[in-house]
Amino acid sequence: MAIIGGLFGFLFLLVVIIGVVAGGDSDPSSTASDTVAASPSNAPDAKPAKEAGTEPDAPAKEATEEPVPKQKELTQADEFKAFIAEHGTPAEKAAAEHILKVQGADSDNGILDAADVYTDYAGGLMGPHQGDGKLLASAFADWKDSDNGLVTVYDKDGELLSNGNY
Repeated sequence: MAIIGGLFGFLFLLVVIIGVVAGGDSDPSSTASDTVAASPSNAPDAKPAKEAGTEPDAPAKEATEEPVPKQKELTQADEFKAFIAEHGTPAEKAAAEHILKVQGADSDNGILDAADVYTDYAGGLMGPHQGDGKLLASAFADWKDSDNGLVTVYDKDGELLSNGNY
């Protein structure tokens, strides 16, 4: 019974705290219109900003400035290519030019980490670019580390090109 009473007490306290944080007002006679009327910018004797000597933000000035371009977030493929460009062998750097997309490199679930690297190579596992696929799988293992990771490299048709542990 004491546990139930303590639980109700805790819930009551939680409701009171949420009410205070949510902006509960202790004076029910005050309203939002009272607050707006009391603000200095809405007072009838307030001077406009230009007359008071301060300049308001000029919308025309903002319109003439060029907007700051939003910085593009790097994709997993971009990060992998940057790693190869910095740490890879010349053969790995040449193979990295054929990477189109990387998926699953950012997940680590502790059971089986699986990543996919998609390329514009053709021919699949028995094709002429199997060695390039192995280079990319090896470079991926240098880039990412997992106790149970498997990277699969695919050609442009979605056929298996190579795979490896990482």
